[in-house]
Amino acid sequence: MSKPERGEKPKSRPPSGDNRRGAIAGLIIAMVILGIGWWLARDLTAASKMQDCLMSGRSNCNVIEPAR
Repeated sequence: MSKPERGEKPKSRPPSGDNRRGAIAGLIIAMVILGIGWWLARDLTAASKMQDCLMSGRSNCNVIEPAR
C-alpha cells in the first residue's frame, strides 16, 4: 500500500464483515455435519444392538418404554 500524496485522503480498508460471515457460515455447516453424524451414530448403534439380539436367537428384542 502506498502512502497518500499531499492533499489526498488515505484510502480506508473495506469493512471486514465478509470475513465474519464466512466464519459463521462455516461454523453453522460444521455444527450441522456434527449433528447429522451424532444422529447417524446413535441410529447405527441401535440397529447394531437389535441385530445382535436377533442373531442370538431371542424373540423379545424390542425395548419396552416405561409408562409415565
